[in-house]
Parts: sequence; structure tokens; C-alpha cells
Amino acid sequence: MSYLVPADFVKKAIDAGEAKVFMATRDTFIRAYMAGAILALAAAFAVTINQTTGQPLVGALLFPVGFVMLYLLGYDLLTGVVVLTPLALIDGRPGVNAGNVLRNWVLVFLGNFAGALTVAVMMSIVFTFGFATAPNPVGTLIAGIGEARTLGYSKYGASGMLTLFVRAMMCNWMVSTGVIGAMISTSVPGKVIAMWMPITVFFFMTFEHSVVNMFLFPSALIMGGHFSVLDYLVWNEIPTLLGNIVGGLAFTGLMLYSTHVRTGAPRVARLSAPAVSPAE
Repeated sequence: MSYLVPADFVKKAIDAGEAKVFMATRDTFIRAYMAGAILALAAAFAVTINQTTGQPLVGALLFPVGFVMLYLLGYDLLTGVVVLTPLALIDGRPGVNAGNVLRNWVLVFLGNFAGALTVAVMMSIVFTFGFATAPNPVGTLIAGIGEARTLGYSKYGASGMLTLFVRAMMCNWMVSTGVIGAMISTSVPGKVIAMWMPITVFFFMTFEHSVVNMFLFPSALIMGGHFSVLDYLVWNEIPTLLGNIVGGLAFTGLMLYSTHVRTGAPRVARLSAPAVSPAE
């Protein structure tokens, strides 16, 4: 059967986290770079669909093609490794410690950002005809997204920051469900279906994904968005990253681990002697 029971696919997730911790620096960076680039291209694709059709659901339904491609090619997103590698640490895998988990996170962050930034520059060239014209409608839409999802939060102060953080938590609840969900099946169609569903939810609900934002916000700044790099970092990227970590671990990684690896004591039926009546 292509379906794996939860106890088996959660152990696969822990194995994957352990492997990522010990991966060579070169391989970690390359895989993260390509993941950031492919996801950025998928984001550009989805925004183009939204602008062209005026139907955000269509863009959300098609955006997961990028996630599927990068997963099947063995590339790494930060939103996945911040869930998988801590599971290997919590499970007590030999040699896994907080230091090498953090090293993995930093390398993947840098690789994802470099890949997303590369595509941001390339797509900005496409959207402005080599910077010879004003941004086309898709470029203008991306610039507007950058403003709305930085200044739009900042104008509400603490309430805006809370909203941003919660949206980031819910994002990686869905994304990490897709990451681990791909381990549910040993067949490609099964993996694709398991990934497609939660990724569609996250994108349509416009939850905050730290790697997607590594593309959207630099693109917006390049194409004239009216916000600053500091606005991007303080009012999006940093809170989004923290929310992604908390949401993915709390709602996906730890929940699955606690009930499918560290299971509770099973209920045992109590066997009692049959009651004897006084007449007997």
C-alpha cells in the first residue's frame, strides 16, 4: 500500500530532520537556494494569475505547483526545516544538538533568501522591460502587496503585529502539514495530493510565509513600493519568521510527535471476578 500509518510517517519526518542537520554546508545552501527560487517563481506565477483572471482562488489552486516541484527535487524551505530538525533534537537523535539545528536554520534562511532575491530581480526585469518602463499591471500589484502587508500592519500598532504573527503561525501550520503530509504516501500522486491541499489553503487565505515574502517584498521595493527595508524587516519578515516557527512546531510537529511517537499509556480493560450474590 502507498499509504503509511501516522506512526511510520512521523518517524520518517524525524529521520529527515536528522539528515538535514548533518548535511554538508554546500548541499544545504544549494538546496535552500533552489527552493527559494522555485517558490518565488511560483508566487510570481500565482500573482500573475490573480491579476489576469481576477480570481484569487485560481491562483491559490495553481500556486502549489512550485511547492510540489521543490519537494520532489529534494530542496529545502525554512518553513519545513524549522519543524523537522527540532523533532530530531527532541527525539534525542545522536549528535543532534541546538547548535547544529540553528546552523541548519541559518544556512537555509540565507539560501532561501538568495534564491528568492534572484527571482525577484529577474521578474522585476520582466515586469519593467529591463527597467525601461513603469511596472506592468502584475508588477504594480506586487508593489501594492508590499505596501499593504507592511504599512497595513504598522498602522494598527500592537494589534497589527499580533495579526501578522497569528497569520504567520497559521501559515506554517498548513505548510508544515504539507511537508510532513508528503511522507504519508510512497507514490508520487499520493505525495502531490497530500501537499496540494494545505498549500492551497495557506495561499488563498493570504497567510504570511517567510520565504514567499522574501520574493514579494524585495520585488515590491525594486518596483517602487512606498515602504522601506526597515518596514519590511520589522513589519513583516522577522515577525513572520517567528510566527512560522511557532505555528509549525506547535500545531504540526509537536502534536504529531506527542501522539504518534510518544504515545500515551493504552487503556487496558479491567478484568474483575464475577459478583457472587449472598444467596450463593
